[in-house]
Amino acid sequence: MNWKIRLRAAGVHLISCLTVAALAAAVVFLVWYPWPYQVVSGGQDLFILLVTVDIIMGPLITLAIFNINKPKAELRRDLAIIVVLQLAALIFGLHTVYAVRPAVLALEIDRFRVSTAIDIANSELDLAPDEFKTLSITGPRLVDTRAPKDEERYNAIVLGMNGVDLGSRPSFWKNWDESSRQRTLKFGKPLTDWLSQHPSDLDKLQPAIERTGRPASQLLYLPMLARRTDWSVLVDKTTGDPVGFAPIDAP
Repeated sequence: MNWKIRLRAAGVHLISCLTVAALAAAVVFLVWYPWPYQVVSGGQDLFILLVTVDIIMGPLITLAIFNINKPKAELRRDLAIIVVLQLAALIFGLHTVYAVRPAVLALEIDRFRVSTAIDIANSELDLAPDEFKTLSITGPRLVDTRAPKDEERYNAIVLGMNGVDLGSRPSFWKNWDESSRQRTLKFGKPLTDWLSQHPSDLDKLQPAIERTGRPASQLLYLPMLARRTDWSVLVDKTTGDPVGFAPIDAP
């Protein structure tokens, strides 16, 4: 009978954990990591690791320590300790996921780069345009980057070699404008060319094409570098604006 009660208590704990995990998933995947950043920036893997450990360990510990024969005060204390430890682990894990959230999608001449909050040179935020002085928490903001001036070029090269590229430096950000669109039109490649060279990719690209609401013949693609995996940004060949993303690791 005691094991039946333990299993029931562990089951209730599991349901509670799943409810909390669902709420956390809504914040992570709908706010911090909207599609496709949950894939390209690694948010999906981080969250699954965090939640899996939390969901499994909590109910298992409850199963092990739950004993109806214990004094009620002692049992409540034990359960409270488990809940507090779980919440502390969840909060710490969510803070880590938040700290590496994608904050900027920057055009760097002929390619895009997804910069996470932890990658960005925060010391330069005061030098960014007013609307970019605070980092987004609802998915990356689209920005362009200016070319380094003569006196900035050496420093930019050195920092770039150390992994701090222009897309991660607020002092080089600029608003998305007509010159940005002209550059994507100049460097973008027709998606139909990719499909003609890689016909087997049609099945995996079809959902991405449909999300844009445009035919493949209307789309260009440019490489997109990201934290976990590299994709491509799909650009409307008429306007030059990004309209979607595709699982293409283009050179």
